[in-house]
Amino acid sequence: MTNPAKQPQASDQYVQSLARGLAVIRAFDTDHPLMTLTEVAARTGLTRATARRFLHTLVELGYVRTDGKTFGLTAQVLQLGYAYLSGLSLPQLAQPHLEELSLKLGESTSAAVLDGADIAYIARVTTRRIMNVGITVGTRFPAYATSMGRVLLASLPPAKLQEYLAAAEIRPLTPRGVGTKQELLGVLDTVRAQGWCLLDQELEMGLMSVAAPVYDGPSKVVAAVNVSLQAQAVAAQPDPDAYLDSVRQEIVETAKLISADLSAKH
Repeated sequence: MTNPAKQPQASDQYVQSLARGLAVIRAFDTDHPLMTLTEVAARTGLTRATARRFLHTLVELGYVRTDGKTFGLTAQVLQLGYAYLSGLSLPQLAQPHLEELSLKLGESTSAAVLDGADIAYIARVTTRRIMNVGITVGTRFPAYATSMGRVLLASLPPAKLQEYLAAAEIRPLTPRGVGTKQELLGVLDTVRAQGWCLLDQELEMGLMSVAAPVYDGPSKVVAAVNVSLQAQAVAAQPDPDAYLDSVRQEIVETAKLISADLSAKH
């Protein structure tokens, strides 16, 4: 870890003691959840005496706990992050998670919300263009013909879903697409039961996607996230079903992470 005592002062507004205190907090991580005074001093580059003062100050403030020999962070440090999260919008919260997932899978990822009969993209990470129509933030598609749209429709209260069905024109966009409202209802029942949606070339031939819901609180679905896939690339996998299952697990986990950040805002 960089020695905070050796960091240059950016200006006369720089508060070295604050920087050192934050360095002590950052010294704790997954590999170092508990440390002795000597270990904290070594990881921060501070003297033992200085590290001791900061640690005991943090103990008094409730950010650090100690058994007299070792030190560890308390849950109160989360409040430092909540202040940051509370100022972020849903797209801002989702973007870093989508970027991480896109990097991991090498595929495009997106987030969308339901807007009338359509979905509207609110965040997007593109690795390659796999649709005839370019997708950017603000792009809209019929909700019934998209994986994210089906996740969002499946979460609607029965009365709202009936309103949607009464107003929507359901027709197949590809030879594989659903063509009736009854077919769509059956698909939504499945999506609702399993908690995710796989769309197989129903929006455009050659395009597959897997989506999962984003929650604000325990039961309110406010958005959906997905991974876009090339059907040909999926078919070329040694075990396409296993590959799709791994993608499903990743998108569900990403949705959970975004949901957790969103809930932390409150």
